[in-house]
Amino acid sequence: MPTMSPPLHVSRRPFLTLATLVAAVALAACNGTASPSPSGSPAASASPSAAPTTSPSPSSGTVGAIDHKTGASDVILRVEQGGGFVPIDFLATQAPSFTLYGNGVVVFQRKVETFPEADADGVVHSIPWRTAKLDEDQIQELLDFAITQGALGTARDVYMGNIADAPSTIFTLNAGGVQKVVTINGLSEVTDPGPDALARAAFYKLYARLSDFDRGGTVDSDVYEPAAYRGVLMEREPQAVEAKAWPWPAIKLADFVDPNAVEGGIRLPHRTTTPDEVIALDIKDFTGGLQNVVLKAPDGKIYGLTLRPLLVDEKE
Repeated sequence: MPTMSPPLHVSRRPFLTLATLVAAVALAACNGTASPSPSGSPAASASPSAAPTTSPSPSSGTVGAIDHKTGASDVILRVEQGGGFVPIDFLATQAPSFTLYGNGVVVFQRKVETFPEADADGVVHSIPWRTAKLDEDQIQELLDFAITQGALGTARDVYMGNIADAPSTIFTLNAGGVQKVVTINGLSEVTDPGPDALARAAFYKLYARLSDFDRGGTVDSDVYEPAAYRGVLMEREPQAVEAKAWPWPAIKLADFVDPNAVEGGIRLPHRTTTPDEVIALDIKDFTGGLQNVVLKAPDGKIYGLTLRPLLVDEKE
């Protein structure tokens, strides 16, 4: 896995909780200063291959200005979009577009202008996610950016918008002793005047950075190879393309369930699907996930199968 480059520039600071950092930001604002420097130390240049000065144990708080867990499945910063008036296939493939784990591993979706077209069988092959590794200095810089310039440090839980059926942008922050989920409805580059205008502009600045994390593909990263997929199965009307025969003798329709479904709501029956089970579909290029795989199930009905990669912290 490549180390993220070019290096990010951060300040070495004494240990602070998020609350202390936020207080420092507020004090700086009152004094008219541009940014806080609790330690007063000058910025240091971080090499992308440099190791942390202390080797933290897994899942423990790490050294630095902003403490965080260091486990491979500990989410310390994440963004995703959800809700709104969108096609059912979008709901089935909804996933975080950026996740930073405590060990520095980043998994993200590249910003694209053109989405993939369906193949001759009507199957859409989703663009594979990417992954890279940040060192501790780069983790600190990114968390500091999210908390200060991205305004997550002072954000409340929910920001309602005034656009009906607009999707919501959801940030997750677990650092500095704070666990926070911030939901912003209708976040966009153009911010309407109002009491939340400055906060929304800051949220969009953070979203723009995370949604183009590898800067148009100019930063080294690898294809993310998922250990499993979420397979969502929904009954469909007969399709123009020929349905594939059910490929899994040991898997029943009843194995696809939606434990979170509510009466009258949308149901997305799903199960964890292994790469070997996906291979049984006899469809190439599935690393990034698949949409509109048409299957004829043992009950004789036609179903559409959607597959999307699972992240290491996601449990079915």
